[in-house]
Amino acid sequence: MSALVLAEGAVFSPPGAESFELPPLFGFVTKPMLLVVLSVIIIAAYFLLATRKLKLVPTKGQFVAESIYDFSRNNIARQQIGSKDFKPFVPLVFAMFTFVLLNNLYGIIPVLQFPTMARFGFPIALSVLVVYPVYHYVGFKRHGFAGYFKKELAPPSVPKPVLPLFALIEFAEKFFLNPLTLAIRVFAAMFAGHLILAVFTLGGTFLLTETSSWALKPVSLVAWIMAILMTFLEAFIQVLQAYIFALLSAGYIGAALSAEH
Repeated sequence: MSALVLAEGAVFSPPGAESFELPPLFGFVTKPMLLVVLSVIIIAAYFLLATRKLKLVPTKGQFVAESIYDFSRNNIARQQIGSKDFKPFVPLVFAMFTFVLLNNLYGIIPVLQFPTMARFGFPIALSVLVVYPVYHYVGFKRHGFAGYFKKELAPPSVPKPVLPLFALIEFAEKFFLNPLTLAIRVFAAMFAGHLILAVFTLGGTFLLTETSSWALKPVSLVAWIMAILMTFLEAFIQVLQAYIFALLSAGYIGAALSAEH
């Protein structure tokens, strides 16, 4: 059913994919496009201001900035790429983590309330235009053109009878599926989370304002409580998905650089 019809005749149309198709604010610029640009400005401004005058005893702003950087550097880049090769990729991993994190958190910020990663174009652009060329480039640079393909598609540990099938699967995964699944993970989580919050919020409002049955009005409170609880869960998922995106990106780079498959 596309709508819930109550006995009084009121009709509730639940939010769907059309909720993510926002009209332009001006010209061709939409709200998600504006939020993406705003996120770059916010991130750059915050870290520039927080690290402008570094102190031995850090301020709260400096402490938060250093903690995020340290987490990106040591817990993601260093662990996934390796202690010998990780340093050149710290800025990329750090930028990926903070960018995806802020754009995810937009979904629970009042007034903004739209996770830009719920629009598939943004995560697929990050994956295909940034992560994908970087990890293949470093792989070709480290191992050479033939050497990289041999390492990825024909490692010596694979028995020869299954090598053609293995090479075909690995080629599809490394060159097509990895960038696609990297984008789908964060997109699906943000899309579903935003939709769930919208259903509970709008559903509660509908039951309170659009129905004449006093038996149904208290249910609106239950819907709003669920919306609040789901907001906390969504905040956790938003942080987790930003971490996973940066972690997998670093993992792909580390795998491309490694000597073994």
